[in-house]
Amino acid sequence: MRYIPVNEPLLGAEELKNIRDCVKSGWISSKGSYIRKFEEDFADFCGVKYAVSTTNGTTAIHLALASLGLKKGDEVIMPTFTMIATAYAVLYTGARPVFVDSEEKTWNMDTSLVEGLVTPRTKAIMPVHIYGHPVDMDPILALAGKKRLFVVEDAAEAHGAKYKGRKCGSMGDMGCFSFYANKIITTGEGGMVVTDSKKLAEKARLLKDLAHSPKKRFLHVDLAYNYRMTNMQAAIGAAQLDKVGALLKKKRRIARLYNERLKDVEGLRLPAEEKWAWNVYWMYSVVVEDGFGMTRDTLMEDLRAEGVDTRAFFVPMHSQPVIKSSGILRKKASYPVADRISKRGLYLPTGLALEEKDIDFVCAKLKKVQKKHRKAKKRR
Repeated sequence: MRYIPVNEPLLGAEELKNIRDCVKSGWISSKGSYIRKFEEDFADFCGVKYAVSTTNGTTAIHLALASLGLKKGDEVIMPTFTMIATAYAVLYTGARPVFVDSEEKTWNMDTSLVEGLVTPRTKAIMPVHIYGHPVDMDPILALAGKKRLFVVEDAAEAHGAKYKGRKCGSMGDMGCFSFYANKIITTGEGGMVVTDSKKLAEKARLLKDLAHSPKKRFLHVDLAYNYRMTNMQAAIGAAQLDKVGALLKKKRRIARLYNERLKDVEGLRLPAEEKWAWNVYWMYSVVVEDGFGMTRDTLMEDLRAEGVDTRAFFVPMHSQPVIKSSGILRKKASYPVADRISKRGLYLPTGLALEEKDIDFVCAKLKKVQKKHRKAKKRR
């Protein structure tokens, strides 16, 4: 039976050529020319001065927060609707994540709720550009300036996305990216911290490599981490970055094809793109409303039986067992939008290896499943 995975990376001859170069040269670990090339090229891509490579997106966020000096007792305001790595990175520093509900249209954090959560313990705001759509950054940047707070962007899913012409990851004090296999740019595993601050970049480089003293190796000057990316990973990333324009163009084409085919499906809310945003549609995400005629989970099960892979939306942080048992949640806080979209949202196959015929297949199966379910309901 034909099967369409939710994601399949697009790798080719360029990546293989760079990997072979690493193997032939012997530079396969955390030293080598591709590390510097990937960091410099990625900084240029984001429109910032510095980029520091890491082992993955989670360590990128942790490294950024550690470089800013976050510690026990500090608070970081962040969305409840995100991947748990965002909250974990805050907890690793000893700080406390303070969660914000989502807004309806883009599913990003509701920026109108952020100021009401600022306390004397607040040290940073961490917007997450969900599924490739930018957060409305101006209110966050204005509030951060007024309250003297750091802004750390989680742009793990938003390589190349733009807010009013500015690249996601470039607007705060630091921006963080993931290069996991399902990301727009992949290195298999890997991450990056970007910043315009030389001081923060130097701190991040020190902390990611065990804080060796600049004067003497194996003399360590700080509590630090081993978050080094390998030259082989960077070699793949460098090849990916060389063709990132084509990758972003394809992501937006995939979204356009889905939009054209699904725009008239009753009860299916398609992803938004605000007038100030350039959405990169990391995943083509939809919300199943009451009018669709079946639940999100039933739709996913039926699509799987038809050969279409899907993924449910993130489970909000305030619903995570590890968070609930930690005692950090605010009493009587509610997150109705995040709760609703989490239970109703899913994303369809959106990998860069996807072809138009695959999108036709997915859309036909979705419509078939809906029609079949509605007919069965009428017979009952």
